[in-house]
Amino acid sequence: MAFFMRGALVEYGSDFLGPIPNIVIFQFNPESISRTIDIPGSDTGAGSSENSRLMEPNTASAPPTESFSITAHFSAMNDLGEANSELAIPRVFGIGTHLAALEKMGNTKAGFLSQAIGAAIDVIGDAVSAGNADSKRNTPRESLPKILFIWGPSRVLPVEIKTMTIVEQQYDPFLNPVQAQVEIGLKVSVFSGKTDNPIGKGALIYTNTLKEAQALLNLQNTSEASFDVIPF
Repeated sequence: MAFFMRGALVEYGSDFLGPIPNIVIFQFNPESISRTIDIPGSDTGAGSSENSRLMEPNTASAPPTESFSITAHFSAMNDLGEANSELAIPRVFGIGTHLAALEKMGNTKAGFLSQAIGAAIDVIGDAVSAGNADSKRNTPRESLPKILFIWGPSRVLPVEIKTMTIVEQQYDPFLNPVQAQVEIGLKVSVFSGKTDNPIGKGALIYTNTLKEAQALLNLQNTSEASFDVIPF
């Protein structure tokens, strides 16, 4: 049987003692990814002018930023006809659980259940550190979800969800959605200096390092093709 990797979005906390990560695995991998790389121009400050930019054409005020969009498809049609006990959730909620998990990734405020889980973790943290007066528990509740976009072993990126368009296409007799497509707009996070998100920064360094390695490997192709391009 052929092996296929699935893409995923993973919402995680800044501490492994936090709640279980919110993971959405694409049932069907998006057929395409539309990527936009914004390359900022030169900028010499608030008083910069077009003339100053022309004088320094090879300078930039910031590193490039990347954003991309994907269309994820979800369906519970195959599960609805099965009788296995592990498929009880799609029979009750359709794909509502997938959509709810995605919407949570774009929500800047925790809901009642998430707050209750966080409060319970705080209590456990207080109990663990009660015997050490010098210990400091650092489990902040972040206002913005920390998310990784995982697309195979060579692309693991920290992202922010900027837009989300959900098209519910079919429903079960209880009007739960059983088929939908979700257009998701993502922006790759950029880190400068110290950060409280070492996981995201590490993922970005990992992916950028692999990109650099691939660019270096392309030098072999370039050297072979240069004889057909450069006249002697």
